[in-house]
Amino acid sequence: MAAVVHRLAGPALLAHRDGIRAVYAAAFAEPPWHAEPAEADGYLTRLAGDVQRPGFAGAVALDGERVLGFATAWTSSTPLPGTRSYPRVTAALGAERAAAWLCGGTEVDELAVSPAAHGRGLGRTLLEAVTRDAPDARCWLLTSVRADATVRFYERLGWRQVTHPAPDGYGTAVFLGPGHPARAAAVLPSL
Repeated sequence: MAAVVHRLAGPALLAHRDGIRAVYAAAFAEPPWHAEPAEADGYLTRLAGDVQRPGFAGAVALDGERVLGFATAWTSSTPLPGTRSYPRVTAALGAERAAAWLCGGTEVDELAVSPAAHGRGLGRTLLEAVTRDAPDARCWLLTSVRADATVRFYERLGWRQVTHPAPDGYGTAVFLGPGHPARAAAVLPSL
């Protein structure tokens, strides 16, 4: 059976929590993430709250009933919160650009595909499912610059890294989506 990607509202996405947990644990166990299995449980706890965020979008890739991948996104708050990586992002971009480029846009929070399902186009389809309604194509995400395959994946899809180097040496970088209007203003690193 071919995998099918479904965009789902919060409660429908949470109905797949066991499969999402398994994919999270498998996808983030390897470098550079090194996530422990218990972190997948923590993600499910966070996800239960995240589905309540304004503009939440979720998608799941299913092969029958088996979850092969998932993605989540929501509308970024204005201003960006003072938690997680947001203060470093704001410092790296500057408050004015962070507000103009990120606030009110669609923030991709998680995208994970089971390693056994890589190479089937599921990551691309999941990403498109959660960003297709981004206002004015203003979608963005954070990822580790140490995740070489992940960075190359986003670049192949037309996403552009706009923090060089990554904020404060933490290895987290901001990427703007392919149609984001600020892409033209983003300074690319010199080679």
